[in-house]
Amino acid sequence: MLLLILGVLLWAAAHFFKRAVPERRARMGDPAKGMVAGALVVAVLLMIFGYRMADGAFYWGRHPATVGINNLLMIAALYFTSPGPKKGALFYRMRHPMLTGFVLWCVAHLLVNGDVPSFVLWGGLGAWAVAEMIVINRAEPEWTPPAKGSIAKDAMFLVASLVLLGVIGFIHTWLGYPTFG
Repeated sequence: MLLLILGVLLWAAAHFFKRAVPERRARMGDPAKGMVAGALVVAVLLMIFGYRMADGAFYWGRHPATVGINNLLMIAALYFTSPGPKKGALFYRMRHPMLTGFVLWCVAHLLVNGDVPSFVLWGGLGAWAVAEMIVINRAEPEWTPPAKGSIAKDAMFLVASLVLLGVIGFIHTWLGYPTFG
């Protein structure tokens, strides 16, 4: 469980680095981008290995209803993490579509994974995303939404999200985690 916790903490620390110490980050210049990217790769590896090795109490599991809700939330999560909200007509005024999609992704996974390691992983990442939105809003209170796009862009990115869900579902099933029930 320690690796999993370290991975989630490193993920959050790497993302908060720019906002926590902006002067230091600015002095470091472009090499800091590589350092942050390296920290994120290490964080993801720690989370993967930590989650696979972790053991903890089990409270609930997959149920047909939660699998269906999970898949619907994943379509929304994939759409929000795409360029769709900024280029379309429906959600262009949303300030943090990618982080909102990330939170939906975490909630979707908690619906079908009710064990302690999942609470640490998905709960920790979801809490990071919410905290990131709060920190960004406080640091940059003034924000101008992008220009309104077309509904065709929304439709295009929704179709892309459905295709991506199919690909992700195939990979999950191939790895032994059936996605579609």
